[in-house]
Amino acid sequence: MENNDNKNIIDLIAPAALEVNSNFLKLGDKLVKTLFIFSYPRYLSTGWFSSVINMPDLIDVSIFVHPVETNLALKKLRKKAAQVESQIYEKQGKGVVRDPLLETAFQDVESLRDSLQQATERLFNVGVYITIYADNLENLNKLENKIVNLLESRLVYVKPSLFQQIEGFNSSIPLGEDKLAVHAPLNSGPLSSFFPFTSADLTSEEGILYGINQSNNTLIIFDRFSLENANMVVFAKAGSGKSYAVKLEALRLLMMGVDVLIIDPENEYEALASSVGGSYFKVSLASENHINPFDLPVVPKDEDPDDTLRSHIVNLAGLLKLMMGKLTPEEDSILDRSITETYASHDIATGKDFSKSTPPLLEDLQKILENMEGGKILAQRLYKYTSGSYAGFTNQRTNIDVKNRLIVFSIRDLEEELRPIAMYIILNFIWDLVRAELKKRILIIDEAWILMKYDDGSSFLFGLAKRCRKYYLGLTTITQDVEDFLKSPYGRPIVTNSSLQLLLKQSPATIDMVTKSFNLTEGEKSLLLDAAIGEGLFFAGLNHVAIKVIASYLEDKIITTKPEQILKQRESNV
Repeated sequence: MENNDNKNIIDLIAPAALEVNSNFLKLGDKLVKTLFIFSYPRYLSTGWFSSVINMPDLIDVSIFVHPVETNLALKKLRKKAAQVESQIYEKQGKGVVRDPLLETAFQDVESLRDSLQQATERLFNVGVYITIYADNLENLNKLENKIVNLLESRLVYVKPSLFQQIEGFNSSIPLGEDKLAVHAPLNSGPLSSFFPFTSADLTSEEGILYGINQSNNTLIIFDRFSLENANMVVFAKAGSGKSYAVKLEALRLLMMGVDVLIIDPENEYEALASSVGGSYFKVSLASENHINPFDLPVVPKDEDPDDTLRSHIVNLAGLLKLMMGKLTPEEDSILDRSITETYASHDIATGKDFSKSTPPLLEDLQKILENMEGGKILAQRLYKYTSGSYAGFTNQRTNIDVKNRLIVFSIRDLEEELRPIAMYIILNFIWDLVRAELKKRILIIDEAWILMKYDDGSSFLFGLAKRCRKYYLGLTTITQDVEDFLKSPYGRPIVTNSSLQLLLKQSPATIDMVTKSFNLTEGEKSLLLDAAIGEGLFFAGLNHVAIKVIASYLEDKIITTKPEQILKQRESNV
């Protein structure tokens, strides 16, 4: 009865027909071909086989490890050592120039004999078979060439099992039978380089979907708050999909209960804010939305009010230096004293309760400077920000409501000269907001290189990257000007303080700098040069994978940046 059951199972799983050719099999609608490894280099580096295991194509890999008795291995090695040594002596006797290959072979045999004798190594006969599948002969040959080129670049050589395709196929299916019996002798060290049989995987039980792993078609699901910090940098050339990827992340984070703050230099996030009911503030000279840089931060419960005030004054001094340009040490000292006196004139000082005090304006600082010795020139530098053409932007009281889970600040309509100043003011405002209440937040700074061009701006951004983890904040910096960002003295430290990195398509002009900064391999370098829109490398801590960013139909409608799609949507709404 048992035999009949076994036969029924075999009949059930066996193919209806099998067509045998010298170089491949036809199994149903699929063509099948088995390759075997017959030669290895002198050294095998750890993980050399992972490139084959991680291939997204349909392949089966079988590895047969047959232990060799140590005493038999020692006899064969002793005989081999004697043969090699006799060849060396024979050539020496004939006066032939020494052969480094023979000498190296002799040293390797002797070293292996010592290891076997001391029981630190074992010898094995290893058979490695790779069975590939395709729908037609052309694709089968392409896949074979792909594997051959991949392995031969590592000096590992393979051949198809000519006239033994059935034996090769039977060796690859899960029967545990080595029908092909093509072996290579390997000791424990090289054999260990086959393990572990793992592919780069960033699928976890918590987090959001970032994209598809192009190596093995698994989902990249990750929680950025699970790392040592939740910071992220995004580097890509224009039009490669960086803003699209970040908007997609922001949308999915909002669904997971994370608050999102965005600095938008090109009005790219307006549709996103409108779709989810977020707050969208346009910051410009003619805008009705204002932020007073002298606003006092809410003092966190666990901090000393005096320390909070001092920290705020330091940040405010950095903004004023950005406005005024470079200052001498004397002017720097005058500015620092004038800020303190400006706050003091409104009864705001260390040692006092200033929680209900009305903060000053920039024009109040200008008046203080005008009446200080050596401060008149500095006061004149502030004129355009207090009474001149920029007064409507920097010399107004704050009137925006930030009680929303998505807040976007647009600076598109600002003049180029004011953009870094606006980013600094908004970032300082956001930082005070973040410190006031502890909750999960993401801050996205698009085109961060605008701020990185200035020392005070880049130092502020670096300070934000270092300190934000304490306040449950993840900082995302996006830039297309990789060279300017990384050449800044604070650019590389910001990268090293970001546990996540997303690299999309790069230009040939900057790829060498990116390769050096992220220690990319030649394969990863080529991937970034040839990547399509939304494709690249995703780094999470020590793990990194090739990613393809994919959105659903509704998500794509909300976050798309393609002009043709936006025009179609506008026409359909009319």
